Amino acid sequence: MNSTARLLPWLGLLVMGVFWGLSFSFTRMAVENGGTPLGIAFWQSIISSVILLSFSSLRGRHFTPRRHHIGPFIIIALLGVGVPGVAFFIAASRVPSGILAITVTLVPILTYCMALSLRIEAFSVIRIGGVFCGALAILLLVLPSNSLPDAAATPWVLLACLSSLCYAAENIYLTRKTISDIGPIRIACGMNVMAIVLLGPLAIAFDQMFLPTLPFATLEWSLIGLGGISAIAYTLYVLTVKRYGPVFASQVGYLVTISGVFWGMAIFGEVHSTWVWASLALMMIGLALVSPRQQENA
Repeated sequence: MNSTARLLPWLGLLVMGVFWGLSFSFTRMAVENGGTPLGIAFWQSIISSVILLSFSSLRGRHFTPRRHHIGPFIIIALLGVGVPGVAFFIAASRVPSGILAITVTLVPILTYCMALSLRIEAFSVIRIGGVFCGALAILLLVLPSNSLPDAAATPWVLLACLSSLCYAAENIYLTRKTISDIGPIRIACGMNVMAIVLLGPLAIAFDQMFLPTLPFATLEWSLIGLGGISAIAYTLYVLTVKRYGPVFASQVGYLVTISGVFWGMAIFGEVHSTWVWASLALMMIGLALVSPRQQENA
């Protein structure tokens, strides 16, 4: 393998991390420019669906769900888009984007906790140490009075953590309820299409539906950015898992969080306290400890 071929997977990892990290800033842009939580989640799902369905069709694998797919798609849509998306967009109006990026690192930590409780994963002292690091990192965010820019943001940080809990539950559900006759890209299509069906009526009922306007302004462009990143980064992630394995692909978590923090600083001029930086460091350590070792995936 030549040097260019060896660098290619790392380049893909970098692209995923940088763009996924940018999604936190796009989220803040959307909520600060008139987007409502249910409305943002609805339009993000539409954009992601268009991109994913087009990609699936180009590959000659048309999205043709069957009746037995409906139940799993509803659950995946609720755990992967509906509940966490709305909670995240609510929190984004009150919490800096960099701190939102830190809370997402809880996903693999909470996934391990759930898998351990269901006996899907074996007990590991090292990985339990990672769980404690993650818990301590959140405490460093919410307990010190001068950790957050505004102490009133503490409940909204915890709401963002609820999003991570939902994503972790989605991970567990996908391992226990695998849809054997449909691939991961088309599962993402089904998830987003079902999210449109569920979120549309709710957005209308709660008076949170809005329509994009022409010419596009910050709100519309941020929605396009969120939908595009969600679809494209997910596709790259699946391809990376298939070609280079889950252990290598899981390292994108470090880049997502770090880039999310620095995108917030670059775009919004966010300034973080020492407590926040300590929380970020602990969360990175926790992620490193919880991540499965190579031999566990052999």
